[in-house]
Amino acid sequence: STKNNLALVQMTGGEKNKELDIDYGGITVDNIEQLRKVNLACFPVSYNDAFYRSVVTLKDEDLCKFAYWNGFVVGAVCTRVEPHPDSPGRSRLYIMTLGVLAAYRSRGIGTKLIQSVLDYYEETKETKLSAVDEITLHVQTSNEDAMKFYIDGFGFEKGEMVENYYSRIDPPHCYVLSKKLR
Repeated sequence: STKNNLALVQMTGGEKNKELDIDYGGITVDNIEQLRKVNLACFPVSYNDAFYRSVVTLKDEDLCKFAYWNGFVVGAVCTRVEPHPDSPGRSRLYIMTLGVLAAYRSRGIGTKLIQSVLDYYEETKETKLSAVDEITLHVQTSNEDAMKFYIDGFGFEKGEMVENYYSRIDPPHCYVLSKKLR
């Protein structure tokens, strides 16, 4: 299947910034190495094997999924439900990773991936996700593009700065971005 091949196609100049129609697909033990390749290409940190095992264990393709374009993996989002630290008995969605391969950025793929998670929340907020009150993530303090993406694109708010959140990248600090969902 062509879905097992990581996309290496480069866009030509005229196609840049044209929105792409994408398909979604689940992340499984059979294709988890594709996620590792996307993450290696997109992030300044490398994720350990425990991260990849946890994504496969979640088995929730509404929260963890690939974006496919023409049968090729071009991006992925990985989100989990976790206890809300400030609200006993409540939960939050935590965006662990959102990555789009460089050649496919500014084509609406990241927006569609995050919107698909938010849509899933809306569809299940009275049932499966009834305890979820917010969605949150950590963003490196120097990552202005990511902050703009979440704040301007989805209405997230920039919260506290966490010093020395990252151990092997500079700057090591991050901001907590969050959005109330109810």
